[in-house]
Amino acid sequence: MTDTAVSTTWAIDAAHSSLEFAVKHMVFATAKGRFAEFSGTIDFDPANVAASAVDVEIKVASISTNQAQRDAHLNSADFFETDVFPTATFKSTAVSGSPDKLKIAGDLTIKGVTRAVILDGEFLGQGVNPYGVTVAGFSATTKVNRAEFGLTYNAALEAGGVMVGDDIKLSIELELNPAQ
Repeated sequence: MTDTAVSTTWAIDAAHSSLEFAVKHMVFATAKGRFAEFSGTIDFDPANVAASAVDVEIKVASISTNQAQRDAHLNSADFFETDVFPTATFKSTAVSGSPDKLKIAGDLTIKGVTRAVILDGEFLGQGVNPYGVTVAGFSATTKVNRAEFGLTYNAALEAGGVMVGDDIKLSIELELNPAQ
């Protein structure tokens, strides 16, 4: 791996990447899941981070929590309503910081609602894989409030509290190839 990256437009290699989320369930437990289908590009120049850009599209129906009944409910009108809103998107509006401590500001659109969010990111480096292809790695995290995107379904619990927490933690691990 090398840290001497040059300005490149990278395409997400979804087969070697993950887009995961975590949310409080039943007040005291954490439910996790992931989106299996997403694509996008990152224009990145480690010498000029401010010139960087991120553009990602997520097929929301690819959600998986390893529980088919819950996944079906998440795809319903109670949550993502994927028959009407099949994709979610993130488009950066500004990138700042340094390659190892990025702040990626952008517009996240879920269920037709767009909100500004900031991802904490890191360029993990680049190198050549065993097939002679240059690859790069990026990592990012953020937290969003699902109610701000119209994802308000919930159920009150007999002992107090609600079934699903409002704060969603997103964790993104990307392996990228030069865009074609």
